[in-house]
Amino acid sequence: MSMAPRLDLRQSQSLVMTPQLRQAIKLLQSSNLEVTAFVEEELERNPLLERDERVLAGPDDGHRVDTAPLVAEGADSHAAAVSETLPAEAAAPLDADFENVYDQGGGYESPYGKGGRADFGEELSGVDDLAAQGQTLREHLGEQARLTFESPRDRLIAAQILALVDAAGRLPVEDARLAAAMGCAVEVVAAVRHRMQRFDPVGMFCRNLSECLAVQLAEKNRLDPAMRALLDNLELLARRDRAGLMAVCGVDAEDLGDMIAEIRRLDPKPGASFDQQPAPALVPDVLMRRAPDGGWILELNPETLPRVLVNRGFHAKCQVGARSKDDKAFLAEKLQSANWLLKSLEQRANTILKVAGEIVRRQDGFFRHGVEYLRPLILRDVAEEVQMHESTVSRVTANKYIATPRGTFELKYFFTTAIAGTHGGESHSAEAVRHRIRGMIDQEDAEAVLSDDAIVERLRQEGVDIARRTVAKYREALRIPSSVQRKREKAVPA
Repeated sequence: MSMAPRLDLRQSQSLVMTPQLRQAIKLLQSSNLEVTAFVEEELERNPLLERDERVLAGPDDGHRVDTAPLVAEGADSHAAAVSETLPAEAAAPLDADFENVYDQGGGYESPYGKGGRADFGEELSGVDDLAAQGQTLREHLGEQARLTFESPRDRLIAAQILALVDAAGRLPVEDARLAAAMGCAVEVVAAVRHRMQRFDPVGMFCRNLSECLAVQLAEKNRLDPAMRALLDNLELLARRDRAGLMAVCGVDAEDLGDMIAEIRRLDPKPGASFDQQPAPALVPDVLMRRAPDGGWILELNPETLPRVLVNRGFHAKCQVGARSKDDKAFLAEKLQSANWLLKSLEQRANTILKVAGEIVRRQDGFFRHGVEYLRPLILRDVAEEVQMHESTVSRVTANKYIATPRGTFELKYFFTTAIAGTHGGESHSAEAVRHRIRGMIDQEDAEAVLSDDAIVERLRQEGVDIARRTVAKYREALRIPSSVQRKREKAVPA
């Protein structure tokens, strides 16, 4: 056996994650907001990229989906967005004459620029149309404290209490601890806090839920001994033990129902709704509409498509002026990065449209008849049909939304586990079964509350082979109490 060194030539295969491949995978699983932010960063880093501000052509026929096997027709809407030449329709003259063309030669210059209003209306808007900045909760309470307390001592205590209150309106610090920290009597702190509890919104600066509700009831002059006993036994109300509440409060069923209704009209967290910001609007990635012949038409939402172009003219000028090897390497790298970004965006759009079309084809019954007809679906079913890997389908459906005639849904909503049917029948979607359980409980009679075993028996009569623990799990996920708690709740009408 020779121990001398030698040279060997071997051939092997390995999977290498290039930066471009990682970028494509990242774009595929990102939401439209994340993609837009990424493209904005690339526009700042890459001088060869520029934003496409040309006017898009009118709506096309989109991607047609029939109930028959899916036939892809391409993402025409995205092709118009990323192509470097506009379609012929975009070059057609606009439907306008010279009378409504703005003359840029002098005249009034509005705050929106030389073109007048942003919507080209005749009436010009001013500062009065701007929305005023609303007060925060602390500013609102601080203004009331300044108007309520005159002495500097009370104002200082009120400011300290205001600084310690949480977002829900609770004050987690005891009066004695706050008095020791400020070097004053406990009675003084308690008196200031009790006056602040009547601030708007009423019920702030309380330590627990019972005190918060008691302050609101006292403001309405509804805090009688029976209501006080009810607030001292809120755990019985949480367990829906109406018989125990009637015994503790000394009232009959009708009075107890009125008391519970009164409590339900109160605000358990008076500070939570004051600074609440409106939820951001959800922008769907795919738009869906019904075709004239009964099928479905899908198209990508043009508002979520980043429109960028490669400025090849600027690249040609820079290449002529580039003299050093580093300059030429920099231009080549930026050109390759720009071309790869456009290719990744186009591939992302085509993949989203293809996967969404297959989901719509398989869940046609849901869009036509409702959630009862939602079919069980897994990633493998769609991946095999569109000839992609399951991980790719998972990335495509993450954080992507589709606007349908039945509302806007995340693409992952349509993937549900299958529940076997009885006697080897057709399987059922878990989401459809949950919807059926809720419908049964909503329609149950107060004299015959359905137990989990009764729900299992009814579902099996409808062809759903389900276990009792699965029904209990679905019921708890829907936040539906047990049959015992529902029977207590329906025994005395509120």
